[in-house]
Amino acid sequence: MCVLYDVLSIVRDKKFMTLDPVSQDALPPKQNPQTLQLISKKKSLAGAAQILLKGAERLTKSVTENQENKLQRDFNSELLRLRQHWKLRKVGDKILGDLSYRSAGSLFPHHGTFEVIKNTDIDLDKKIPEDYCPLDVQIPSDLEGSAYIKVSIQKQAPDIGDLGTVNLFKRPLPKSKPGSPHWQTKLEAAQNVLLCKEIFAQLSREAVQIKSQIPHIVVKNQIISQPFPSLQLSISLCHSSNDKKSQKSATEKQSPEDHLYVLEHNLHLLIREFHKQTLSSIMMPHPASAPFGHKRMRLSGPQAFDKNEINSIQSSEGLLEKIIKQAKHIFLRSRTAATIDSLASRIEDPQIQAHWSNINDVYESSVKVLITSQGYEQICKSIQLQLNIGVEQIRVVHRDGRVITLSHQEQELQDFLLSQMSQHQVHAVQQLAKVMGWQVLSFSNHVGLGPIESIGNASAITVASPNGDYAISVRNGPESGSKIMVQFPRNQCKDLPKSDVLQDSKWNHLRGPFKEVQWNKMEGRNFVYKMELLMSALSPCLL
Repeated sequence: MCVLYDVLSIVRDKKFMTLDPVSQDALPPKQNPQTLQLISKKKSLAGAAQILLKGAERLTKSVTENQENKLQRDFNSELLRLRQHWKLRKVGDKILGDLSYRSAGSLFPHHGTFEVIKNTDIDLDKKIPEDYCPLDVQIPSDLEGSAYIKVSIQKQAPDIGDLGTVNLFKRPLPKSKPGSPHWQTKLEAAQNVLLCKEIFAQLSREAVQIKSQIPHIVVKNQIISQPFPSLQLSISLCHSSNDKKSQKSATEKQSPEDHLYVLEHNLHLLIREFHKQTLSSIMMPHPASAPFGHKRMRLSGPQAFDKNEINSIQSSEGLLEKIIKQAKHIFLRSRTAATIDSLASRIEDPQIQAHWSNINDVYESSVKVLITSQGYEQICKSIQLQLNIGVEQIRVVHRDGRVITLSHQEQELQDFLLSQMSQHQVHAVQQLAKVMGWQVLSFSNHVGLGPIESIGNASAITVASPNGDYAISVRNGPESGSKIMVQFPRNQCKDLPKSDVLQDSKWNHLRGPFKEVQWNKMEGRNFVYKMELLMSALSPCLL
């Protein structure tokens, strides 16, 4: 009550506080309900858009960070793959690799160092290509591009001014295997260039040091040697870089040329064998007090080797000498095959067949030559030759074991085969006479009568019919051809002059003079078939 009294007294007396009326603002006009909905929707959409923008910004930031972390992880994984295939070392803040074959025994002075770098040529805002690799390698400029060793044999040597300017064409770069990184193909190509340069440097060094009857010529990127007269062996280093100028010149000069791919492959095998010998020669001596060097050389003192044995240990063929010997063998083998093929295509009777052996050596090949007559292969097997083709000569082994050595001249082999084909016809007559029941009266591989043959010697045989009435004499020469004579009984020769000495009738049973047969008018597909018809006509009828 006291409080109520105090409040009423204050309000009534107006001494302490006065009460003023509050002015009321005019009420706003009533708005349309559709407008209110539109405004509320705008506010809601603005709030939602703000939330989405903030989320997108956070997602973009997260994706960028993930891409950077992923690129860093991909670089490390690629670096791990690179270390599995190539030797790497860290020098300062750089990662260096080794392309050389020093660890395999190479003594080539080229450093062969490449650098591993991080590939930063990519925009993170754009789409990353599928073939992108975060790792890249930088190789020396002199090892860029592609290279190969070209070995060819030419029959005519060019002018001395044209040496070293041989037309070289660029081989296409090896395609990368599916799934392999691009740096692997790049490093393999650079290592191949380095190996080709090492091979050519070794060959050039040996070409200058070796003393031969015909000196080797080294001009620019080409080595010229003459293994045989009128024959030239060319070994060239073909190196083309990736610049546009070399590509343009390569397309202009591209032309098919003869390559001895076998020798090119053997050069790579020989240089690897040389590397292996270099590694094996660094073995420590046993016992430890013995001097360094070849094991047999260390034993030369205790075993009392003479001068020849010591020279045989020290002398070793170089890369160039081995490849020249292989080139000689390849050329001699191809020349032998061409000679046999030309004779087989030119001469139909008798037939010559060549059976090449599949198991050969780099310095020796063998071929079996059979000379037969068509339709009489079973009875005419007398001429069987084994040709052992070496480096500078051909050894011919006959069926009876006789050995004949021929030189590299093509004419010698051709003359020898022609003489053997001539002898085959006479041997065929001998075998046919045995089958037909005729008697062999005389046989000679080398007849001393008649015209002299410019190629070999003529062969002759004389056979008589089973009853002895008729005789056939055959003389066959490599150049003069065949000459067939038939001897008839005297009682069938009407033009014989009467002799005062041979008065008795018993002498009429002897054979008279020989008459030559017109062999080219005889029917038959070959010589042996004609001879069979002639023997059949002169044989007595058994009926």
